[in-house]
Amino acid sequence: MPRPVGVPREATARATARATPARKPAGAVVGVVLAAGLALGGCEYTYDDGRSYAASAGAEATADPGPLFTRDPLTRDPVGQDELDGWVARTLPEAPQPAVHIGAGVLAAGEMRSDSSPALGTGTYALTLACRSQRRVNFTVRSDTLTLVDLGLRCGINRENVIYLSAPTALTVTVEARTGANYAFRLRKL
Repeated sequence: MPRPVGVPREATARATARATPARKPAGAVVGVVLAAGLALGGCEYTYDDGRSYAASAGAEATADPGPLFTRDPLTRDPVGQDELDGWVARTLPEAPQPAVHIGAGVLAAGEMRSDSSPALGTGTYALTLACRSQRRVNFTVRSDTLTLVDLGLRCGINRENVIYLSAPTALTVTVEARTGANYAFRLRKL
């Protein structure tokens, strides 16, 4: 080992002897941990809550839990035109306010469809969107000058947006799908 400049040879040898760390008893530490684990492994916590286990076990049978995921992936496949009205009724249940505009339809892959509402008065409206497809469906709602909603909706989940119209205007709902899809929307005044 080279000697540092300005340090006597004897001082370097003593420093090297002191710097060597002593070996720690790693085997003893591991042994203590294993012994503690084995000793505590047999412990069990019990308590008495005043009930008789035999009486309660006979009185109420353990229910077999249902499956965690009950969603059938085939329910995301689009329905045909003949089943569309039933799907819309199940997906968009009745609301307390009457609908001012409703639309629904079947889209082929890559198809885009637009639907215009009649002129709507000033006020607050709730727009409910729903779709049924294996992929997302894009909804765009525009007034004459402004895009109010631009949303890629994951099918199987309904979405409700609140829209405020400050002047009488007609809305255009544009729906686009990459794969076959069903869509539905309902606009109601709040």
